[in-house]
Parts: sequence; C-alpha cells; structure tokens
Amino acid sequence: MSKYEYRFHGNFDTALDRLHQGILSGSVTASFEDGSDYSAGGVRCAVRVYERYSLAGGNRLSLTLTLLGQGEELFLSAIAAGGSQGMFLKLNTFGEESFLEKVRELAERL
Repeated sequence: MSKYEYRFHGNFDTALDRLHQGILSGSVTASFEDGSDYSAGGVRCAVRVYERYSLAGGNRLSLTLTLLGQGEELFLSAIAAGGSQGMFLKLNTFGEESFLEKVRELAERL
C-alpha cells in the first residue's frame, strides 16, 4: 500500500473533477468503481475508488481518493493498494507507486 497526501487551496468541485478526469484518462485500463459524497457544517467530503490493470504486477490495483474541503481549504488523501506480488511479502509495488504518481502530478497542477 502506498499513500499520498496534499493540502492546497482551490475550488472543491473543480479539483474533484480534474482529479477524476485525469485519473481516468491516465490509463486505458482505469475505471471508476464507486464514490460517496457527504457535507455537514460547511465541510465537504468526496470519496472515489478507481481500479486499473498493473502490467508490472500482472493484476488489478485500486486507488481510493478522499477530498475534504472547507471553503477553499482542501485536503487530498490518495491510497493505492493491491498491486504487489507475493503471498506474505510485498515484492512489487511499482503499480501502486505509478498510480499515486499520476495523482501527485494532477494535484500539484491544481
């Protein structure tokens, strides 16, 4: 499992849309699995789950993206999992790291 977190300022809806579109267009095998939205007291939270095929790992891996916002203060947490090989040890995490690198590039352009 690999994790990326990022604090930034911007428009919640714009950031969520750019991340979503960028993840889906970043890999021909990427798919949107499901999502959830919640807001209370001026705080918004969006959770998105994506999958894609990892050629390096020979399997599919998932990416869970959580965007939290209050006004223009935003916090992004992205966690990739499932791209390693091996029964007891994580032998190959290239796919997870690659998935997160795409999110990092997208987030830092917002």
